[in-house]
Amino acid sequence: MKQVQFNRFGVPHEVAECAEVPDVGAPGPDEVVFEVLAFPINPADLSLFTGRYAAKPPLPATPGAECIGRVTAVGANVQHVKPGDRVINMLRENWTQRRKVPAASAIKVRDDIDLQQAAMLRINPPTALLLLEDVTKLKEGDWIVQNGANSAVGKILIGMAKERGIRTVNVVRRESLRGLITGLGGDAVVVDGPDLATRIRQAAGSAPVVYAIDCIGGPATKIMVDAVADNGTVCVYGGLSGEDSQVPTLALVYRGVNVTGFMLGRFLSKRSPQVIAAVYDKLAARIADKKIDVAVEQIYPIEQIQAALAYAERGGRDGKILVAPNGSLGGALK
Repeated sequence: MKQVQFNRFGVPHEVAECAEVPDVGAPGPDEVVFEVLAFPINPADLSLFTGRYAAKPPLPATPGAECIGRVTAVGANVQHVKPGDRVINMLRENWTQRRKVPAASAIKVRDDIDLQQAAMLRINPPTALLLLEDVTKLKEGDWIVQNGANSAVGKILIGMAKERGIRTVNVVRRESLRGLITGLGGDAVVVDGPDLATRIRQAAGSAPVVYAIDCIGGPATKIMVDAVADNGTVCVYGGLSGEDSQVPTLALVYRGVNVTGFMLGRFLSKRSPQVIAAVYDKLAARIADKKIDVAVEQIYPIEQIQAALAYAERGGRDGKILVAPNGSLGGALK
């Protein structure tokens, strides 16, 4: 079977290869085997290739924090899924044609949702949800700010905030994105540039910005700290800048700003397996209702992983790059 691997850290499309590896074989009593129907290329996956991710895997390594699969075989003790069911896998290393995993890591996904959207269910939708629900207490009418507003998490978060009556200031890097963000329900759009913190506060009018969500890190964190009101909260959930977050000591000591971090696995681990499954059921229902509908820009076969990665590394994209390891997803492959 085919599997994406890399043997050294570096530029993703230069170090990745589509390798032939032994098949996973039959499942044990408490295991599930599934074919991988699709996986997205996420920023965290690119960081894994470069060695900038939180943990460096032993080499050779296989990336892939998420995928959507279809069960082909289950062990004798497995009851919650059966052959033919769609599943997401809570473990990594999903850039491959087939996986054999402990049954507890395979979560059943309803079969009536769009397959491309299902491939992106595992990471970004629950990240957006828990960033709103778990980090700080928000109430109707509150103003929050996020940078990277045109990211998958950012777009999903806008809709979830709107439903709760939470108002969003959305930072983007291109003026051309203003219409997209307002069309999703963003209350204000601010283009990155000089005096960004001041312009964020101005966008909220006379209301305090109580919560800032930062996916960039480095100097961007300082801007978020400067933008929030005294006693506000700043949550860092990504490091796209590749730099450590900058947090002014005076903001912590004199203004009472709370700076914290978010990692999906850490926040999900506070929940029981049953509650986690319910979270994903709730998010899958949003996909079925078109409340989550992340744009897909290109779909590649696994044999063209280098080309897929090169495309994903480009700036200025407005949609995700998917890979279909076992054939078409109903859309044209590149």
